[in-house]
Amino acid sequence: MALSQQTKADTELLELGISTDAVCYIIVNARQFDVKEGTTDPNSGSDAPDDGYRDVLEDNPKDPVYRLLTDFISGLDVEEQINLVALAWLGRGTYDKSEWSEALKLARQEHNNRTAQYLLGLPMLGDFLEEGLSQFGRSCSDETDTR
Repeated sequence: MALSQQTKADTELLELGISTDAVCYIIVNARQFDVKEGTTDPNSGSDAPDDGYRDVLEDNPKDPVYRLLTDFISGLDVEEQINLVALAWLGRGTYDKSEWSEALKLARQEHNNRTAQYLLGLPMLGDFLEEGLSQFGRSCSDETDTR
């Protein structure tokens, strides 16, 4: 990595405490999960064609996107998880960028081993994280094409 790219990455980590790439990965997958809905067919058939493919839109812990996001978020170190929660709060409007240290302080106090489940329980998580990134002058389009 070129020196200027490394300096940019170091500065980004100092501000956000988590890489933009990691946040964008979560955003893309969270948006896939956000479109899911509650159980629509409690007496599900044996396979998707029998059910008219309704089950693929259900929001449940067995969903592969839910598991992927849970594993990814749980695999982040504690500081990255704390920063991710604070970033979601920033994007949700609970805090603004001038209150970043306060958001981090509360996220640190509230941290537990259910961070992934907490975040995936936030409706519009992808939008909140994207808005939080924008307050730092960052976007996923700067890193990769996520649309």
